[in-house]
Amino acid sequence: QVQLVESGGGLVQPGGSLRLSCAASGSISGIIAMGWYRQAPGKQREFVAGIISGAYTNYADSVKGRFTISRDNAKNTVYLQMNSLKPEDTAVYYCTWGQYWGQGTQVTVSS
Repeated sequence: QVQLVESGGGLVQPGGSLRLSCAASGSISGIIAMGWYRQAPGKQREFVAGIISGAYTNYADSVKGRFTISRDNAKNTVYLQMNSLKPEDTAVYYCTWGQYWGQGTQVTVSS
């Protein structure tokens, strides 16, 4: 079993930044793919960013150039640095480690 604890969400003004963290514990050895998804009210959950083997990354077109996913192996933590935030980035953000999902953290972009 894997436990994921997310943090870093909150309220930010348009143009601002937030960094989400996802700390993993439990049976995480062998898991090489991590990611972030989001779900806005009334919309389907969508892919945001992914990282494989701590090095290979990919992003949704809507966040390319603004968001950066990274991994700290020593801390078993995955991060999502979000810059130049827009109101349309408002959503609950979920991290994934392999097949496991975090509980979600709310990000609200509003003036």
